[in-house]
Amino acid sequence: MTNRRFLLAAGLAAAIASPAFAQTAPVPAKLTAEQQALLNKATAYIQGLSSAKGRFVQTDARGTQTQGTFYLQRPGKARFAYDPPAGLLVVSNGNNVNIFDSRLKTYESYPLSKTPLNLLLAREVRLDRGVVITEIRPLADGFTIVAQDAKRQALGKISLDFSNGPIALMGWTVTDIKGGQIRVRLADFAETGALDPKLFVLTDPRRKVGRP
Repeated sequence: MTNRRFLLAAGLAAAIASPAFAQTAPVPAKLTAEQQALLNKATAYIQGLSSAKGRFVQTDARGTQTQGTFYLQRPGKARFAYDPPAGLLVVSNGNNVNIFDSRLKTYESYPLSKTPLNLLLAREVRLDRGVVITEIRPLADGFTIVAQDAKRQALGKISLDFSNGPIALMGWTVTDIKGGQIRVRLADFAETGALDPKLFVLTDPRRKVGRP
């Protein structure tokens, strides 16, 4: 997968660890009582999510926009289907995040635990464990929580944006160690009933049935 195509998928799935890069340990923020309350509010909200679907718009570091449809089934499962001509399909099955590029005919798979998606899909969401909260800042209509992996499995950082009253996830931004950003904004985000389990199954489409 080319760097640009990988970065498109990275906004949703992977800032994958690589021994070729070094990353300094993140410094936790000293939270005020108000900030701690926002953190607790966001944690309870994510933990309470079950099944949801909607649309997303993704903007890469060059300003190029792509969009598509997403489905969430907590814990562990998600599907992001990019509209043509992007040709990308990103699926988390609970263990791995699989990325298929129909245009380039490439297929990649990464452990869910090493991607920013794990923050949203973990069975028990604990934003005070496993990740380091480096900043909580207000927005005009909500607030942003900036987090980094405590074990530095995932390179870079993720910023989660929430709206106020009622609280809702508005999107996120993945920032790599070089400062490049992939921004994802959610639209028509709504909880729904049980989703088809087949949505969260993605095997390598290039392999033909019966081929070893």
